[in-house]
Amino acid sequence: MRLWGGRFDAEPNRLVQEFTQSIDFDRRLFRQDILGSIVHCRMLARQGIIDADEATTIEGGLRQVAEDIAEGRVVFDHALEDIHTHVESRLRELIGPAAGKLHTARSRNDQVALDLRLFLREVVLDTVDGLASLQETLQERAATWHDVVAPGYTHLQRAQPVLLAHHLLAYQEMFGRDADRFRDAYARLNVLPLGAGALAGLPYPIDRTFLAEQLGFDGISRNSMDAVGDRDFVVEYLAAASLTMAHLSRLAEEIVLWTTSEFGYLSLADSYTTGSSIMPQKKNPDVAELVRGKVGRVYGHLMHLLVTLKGLPLAYNRDLQEDKEALFDAVDTLLPSLALTAGMLRSAEVDAERLAAAAVSGFSLATDVADYLVARGVPFREAHAIVGRVVQRCLATGHTLADLPLDEYRAVSPVFDETVHQIDVWTSINARDVPGGTAPGRVRGELAAACLATADLRSWVSDRRRKLPSQDFLATR
Repeated sequence: MRLWGGRFDAEPNRLVQEFTQSIDFDRRLFRQDILGSIVHCRMLARQGIIDADEATTIEGGLRQVAEDIAEGRVVFDHALEDIHTHVESRLRELIGPAAGKLHTARSRNDQVALDLRLFLREVVLDTVDGLASLQETLQERAATWHDVVAPGYTHLQRAQPVLLAHHLLAYQEMFGRDADRFRDAYARLNVLPLGAGALAGLPYPIDRTFLAEQLGFDGISRNSMDAVGDRDFVVEYLAAASLTMAHLSRLAEEIVLWTTSEFGYLSLADSYTTGSSIMPQKKNPDVAELVRGKVGRVYGHLMHLLVTLKGLPLAYNRDLQEDKEALFDAVDTLLPSLALTAGMLRSAEVDAERLAAAAVSGFSLATDVADYLVARGVPFREAHAIVGRVVQRCLATGHTLADLPLDEYRAVSPVFDETVHQIDVWTSINARDVPGGTAPGRVRGELAAACLATADLRSWVSDRRRKLPSQDFLATR
C-alpha cells in the first residue's frame, strides 16, 4: 500500500523502487514516527476532525504497530518505501480502513521533519550526557594525578613543565565548548514542524500548540515552507559533532604517542587495547587510533549535507532523504567515541617518574632562567639571548641547566649567582600563579570550576528530559 499511487497506471521500475526507498535506514525512526502519529491522532479527535472512537481505535492500533516492529513481526519491503508507509500499512492490516484517516491534515514532508527532530533532540541530550561523563573522567584523573608534573609541549617539542592535571583540564575546556554548542543548537532544534503540511499549511482547524505541548517542543515553526525544507538543525549537529570528534582525536593522538616506548608516559588497560597477529609482544592502542581515524567520516557527513542543501529550491525535495544516513552514522560514531575515550582514561596509569624526568629535560626550564634574569633588571630580550648562549654552553660541555657550574653561567653574564641553581620544576610551576596558569592553587580552582560546569550540564540534560514525553508514552496513555 503506497501512499501516492492513485494517479499512476504503472508500477515503478524495480530499480526505481530500490533507488528511492529509505526503509533500510529510516526504520530506525519507527518510535518517533508512531509517537508523532499518536499525538497527531489525539489532536484530530480533539479538534473534531475525526471521530473520537476512531481515534481510540487508531491509537490502539499504533501501539500494536510499535510492539510489532520492536518484536520483529513486521517485514520491511522496499515497495513500501519508508517507515511512514510501513506504519500505516501495518495499521491498516490491524484496524482496517479507519487507518486511512490518520494521515488527515498531515504530509510525509512535515511528518519526516517531525520524526527527525524528535530523534535528534534525544541524541543531543545523549551527546551532552556523554560529554559530561568524559569531563567527569578528566576531572577524576586530574584529582588523582594532582601532584604529577609533566612536560608541556609546543611543536611536539618539550617546552615548559606543567601539572598533568592542567594538561587534562585543557580538554575539559574543549569538551565544555562542545557541550555549549550542542545546547545552543537544541534551542533551534526543539521547534515543531508538524502542521506545515506538504509546504503551504493545512485547511483544517488543527491545534499546533497542543501538538507542541504534547510532544515537548518549545515552540512551533513560523513558516510552513521553511519547516519542511529546513535541515539546518541536522547540519548544526554534524558541525558540533565534527568539532567534538576533532577534540577527541587530539586526545587520542596524545594517548597513542604517550603509550609508545619512546614516550612511555601512559599505559592502557588490556581491555582497551589489542594485540598483533604476528608480534606477540605488541599491545596496541587501537581504540584511540580508531577514534582518531573515524573523525574523517563525520567531517564527510557534514560536507555531504552542506553540499546537498546548497542547491535546493524551496520547499521539500527528495534530496533531503540523504540527510538520515549521514546523521545516523555520525551519531553512531560520536557516542561510542565519547564513551570509549572516557573508559580508556579511567583505566589508564601514568609513569609519574618518567613524566617528571621528561618535564625538566630538553632545557625546559630555560624560560625560568630568563625570568630569573628579568627579576634582576635584565630586559627580557637580552635575557632571552643570554640564556640561549647558556644552553649552547650546556650542549658543548654535556651539562644541563641544573648542573652547569656557576662559573660557566657567569662567563655568559655576571648577573648570575648561586641562586640560579635553586630553579627547578616546582619553582617553575609555582611561579605560574595567574588565572589560567599551571600553579597548583590555580589548577585546584580550575578543577573546582570544571566540576561545577559539568554539574550544570547534567542539570540541563535532566531538565530537558523531564519536558519530553515519557519513555513509556507508547505503552500507556
